[in-house]
Amino acid sequence: MSEGQEQRSVRVMLEEAWDVSKTVVIAVGITLFVRFFFIQPFNIPSASMEPTLMTGDFILVDKIDYGYSKASLIFPLTRLPLEGRMFSDMPQRGEVAVFKNANDRNKDYVKRIVGLPGDTIQVIGGVLHVNGQAVTREPIPDPETTCEGYSPQARRYRETLPGGPTYIVQECDGNRGAADNTAPKKVPEGHYFAMGDNRDRSLDSRSTTVNFVPHDALVGHARRVIFSVDGDKARFYEVWKWPFAIRYERIGDKVE
Repeated sequence: MSEGQEQRSVRVMLEEAWDVSKTVVIAVGITLFVRFFFIQPFNIPSASMEPTLMTGDFILVDKIDYGYSKASLIFPLTRLPLEGRMFSDMPQRGEVAVFKNANDRNKDYVKRIVGLPGDTIQVIGGVLHVNGQAVTREPIPDPETTCEGYSPQARRYRETLPGGPTYIVQECDGNRGAADNTAPKKVPEGHYFAMGDNRDRSLDSRSTTVNFVPHDALVGHARRVIFSVDGDKARFYEVWKWPFAIRYERIGDKVE
């Protein structure tokens, strides 16, 4: 090969490498742009939101609904000393939200908003009370459902919040725990009270580890399940087991 041919070959290789690099940079930029401003995927690692969200669900979170704050940024940028929220809007009572918990190393939590600023929230005998009134709960017979795969059987109820939002909650341990009988808590301005639908398996605003959720800590509004893998049948990286582990019936479900 002549010197001129070698130079042309090197030039072609460099141009191809540059084209690939530009494609990667553009793809990464678009992904980050979408994740910051529009939607972000999240994995559900625990049973705290059962039966609404299952361990192994992957959900899409709408980041437009609540506006943007440092909680919208991708870790570790969330540690920047930024305050306030742009294009802010309040979540509605009953919505499932993702937020950053500053009391737990800024981890992402997924819970249901049951209390708005000014509300007084209390749990008495396992029943949620909003502003002194017990929410409506209707038992749902479901004798085949167990708590995380073991006895006792779960008890499920359709719960309806003031204003009409309705969803299904689950109990496993009866009304014996401290989280089933709490003192009344008034939600301060700029904060929310969040609870998991799996009431006996949820670390939420009833605990000092979470407490009230600041408005600036909101990440977004959980919208849909886009994928779901049963961890008892396959770990996420065990792709060869997916055909038998994917919960096909949950894909595309709206989070309500």
